[in-house]
Formats: sequence, structure tokens, C-alpha cells
Amino acid sequence: MSAYAYVARETATGREIRSSIEAATEQAAIAALLNRNMLVVSIQEKIGKKGRTSGGKVGLADLVVFTRQLATMIDAGLAMVQSLQALADQTTNKVMRDVIRDICTRVEGGDSFSEALQKHPKAFSRLYVCMVGAGEKGGLLAEILGRLAVYLENAARLRKKVKSAMMYPTVVSVVAVLITIFLLIKVVPVFGEIFKSFGAALPAPTQFLIDISHFVQKFILLILVGGGGAVYGWFYFIKTPGGRAFWDTYRIKLPIFGSIAHKICLARFTRTLASLVRSGVPILEVLQIVSQTVGNVVMEKAIKASALDIERGEGISVALSKHPVFPIMIIRMVTAGEQTGKIDNMLERIADFLDDEIETTLSGLTALIEPILIVFLGVVVGGMVICMFLPIFKLPEIVSK
Repeated sequence: MSAYAYVARETATGREIRSSIEAATEQAAIAALLNRNMLVVSIQEKIGKKGRTSGGKVGLADLVVFTRQLATMIDAGLAMVQSLQALADQTTNKVMRDVIRDICTRVEGGDSFSEALQKHPKAFSRLYVCMVGAGEKGGLLAEILGRLAVYLENAARLRKKVKSAMMYPTVVSVVAVLITIFLLIKVVPVFGEIFKSFGAALPAPTQFLIDISHFVQKFILLILVGGGGAVYGWFYFIKTPGGRAFWDTYRIKLPIFGSIAHKICLARFTRTLASLVRSGVPILEVLQIVSQTVGNVVMEKAIKASALDIERGEGISVALSKHPVFPIMIIRMVTAGEQTGKIDNMLERIADFLDDEIETTLSGLTALIEPILIVFLGVVVGGMVICMFLPIFKLPEIVSK
């Protein structure tokens, strides 16, 4: 197919529209525009790189709204093209609007909805495309889109909980560091000059703090550059295959935070698996998709190894039980789901249970972090104040000498 840039007017309103459309020929492009009640003013084939597709990354919130509204429109009996045109007109996100219009053009050109989604991998994950494809094959597209919307809403809610729980300690920690640097650079040197005029030896804690202040003043730029370089180096390291494997292996073993990270990965695994199984996607393809969306290299390797065992004829619970990254509780509930033939319902219950546990842990952690941070700030700032006032407490002794 070729891309054609066009200028057209809507027959009903006379509004001028400048956009692009893909079609096999120029006549097919004009026919498609006429079917959309648009009168073509000018049209010209676009020359670009072969295989290049438009669109970009779309936020999770916009994707949730798009999926929910599209599911409602299709369930109400609206045609796919008409629904996409309505969604493109009402969305405020430019990237999302361009993506929807491109999908609408491809659907008008004869592509299926899932094939059109596949052209935008930054906006729609493989999980999304596979579930839509399964819905198209089974004639249950509206129902599948509804499940997708619920899945995305749960994922967005979990992400929001984690972000909100980590926001407070992050802000307080940054403020504490900035206050400490300010005191060391601006306040402590003033006291140091005053104490220097006493002409007597200062208490060890005060002298130590003044030495630290002099060091920070002298090497502040080097400290900032070194700290920024260390942070950048760490994030660059964990993006490499070896660094990501190292971090994913040990982050789920960290105290408190490791348990939360592990449960988040397990909740994502069970909910994604439940959604795909319920949509009718073959189990081996399901496991391949889930392994790419779980967000942890250790679990990814375990899922892929389990897929090989399942391909040899083993049950899901038996294959998963070989890997300690999956808790015994999940194995037992999956076993019960296999025996009753309702594994998707059981996986959904596991995901809900894990989400509740994550929320409870985050709430408790947030309540615990607040007093810890207050004590930390008190110790740091109070310790610096005490170090500065120690010589004043000994002032009579210094004066008598």
C-alpha cells in the first residue's frame, strides 16, 4: 500500500481536512474518502521510507479511555470505522489522535483491526494485539475489549499506588539532602570563622563537621558530577542484559521492597495469564507473551522454561512448581483451577489477592516511613546544630584560659 496526502472537505459541514490515507491506488484512496463523506480537493502520493509507520508511545491513561470507549461503541452496534472516527475526533492527545486515524485508514483499506494495531508497537503491546486478534476470530471483540479495559485499569491503578507510596519518601529525602548541603556550604563556615577567633581547640564533633564543610565547599562540583554520573551509570547498567539480570535477581530478595516487587510481578503474571486464557489465545502463545510483559528476567526465564515443559505434556501447575520464584500458594490455586477447569477465574482471584496484599503492604510502609524520615531529619539537622553549639557551651572555659 502507498500513503497519500490529501486535502478534503466534509460534505456536511464544509470543514477542510488535511491528513493522509493509505490505499492500493489513488482511485482507491479517493473512494475511501468519498465513503467517509469527504470531497477530495487534492491528493498526492507521499514519498517516504519503505515500511515506516506513523505514531508513537501512548500513555496508559489514554489507552484505557480508548479501549473502554471503543468497547462501548462496538457493543452498542456501531461500525468499527465509525467508532474510530468518533474517537479520533474527541481525543485531546495528538499522538493518540494520529494513531487512531492511521488505524482507521488501515481498517478502511482492508486490514483487520488487530493487523492495524500491530503497525503501532509503541502504542499497543503484543498482549493487546493478541487479545484483539482472538476477539476478532471468536466474534467477541466487544467483550475482549471490555476485558482489556479492566486489565489496563487494574494495571494503571497498581502503578498509581506504587508511585504515590514512593513519592513522599523520595521528596523528603531530596529535601533533606538539599538542606544538609545548604547547611554545610552556607551556615557551618560562618560558625567555623567565629570559633576560629576563640584561639582554642574545638570539640571533636565540631571540628569533624567543619572539616566536612570545608571538603564539601572545595569539591562540591566534583561531588555533584560524581553523584550524577553514579546515578546515570547505575541506570545505564541495569538497562544492559547483564545488569538487568543482576538487578532483577536481587531486587526481589531485598527486605520489604523486594517482597513488594515480587508480588507486583506475580500479580502482573497472573492477571495477564488470566486475560489471555479467557480470551482463547493458545496456552503456549500465552506464556510467550506473558514472559515478555512480566517485567522480571528471573520470572521471564522461569515462564519460558515452563512453556517448554508444558509443550512436552506437563500441566501448568507442575511446570511452574519447578521454579521457586512462584510461591506454593499460587501453585496450589493453579492446580485447583486445572482440576475444576476454571483456571482463568482462579488466576484472576490470585491477582486480586496479590493486589490487596500489595496495597496493604504499601499502606503500612507509607505509615512506617513517615516517622522514620522525621527521625532521620531530626538526627541529621539536630546533630549538626548540637555540633555547632558545643563550643558555645564550653565558652566560659575558653574565656578563663
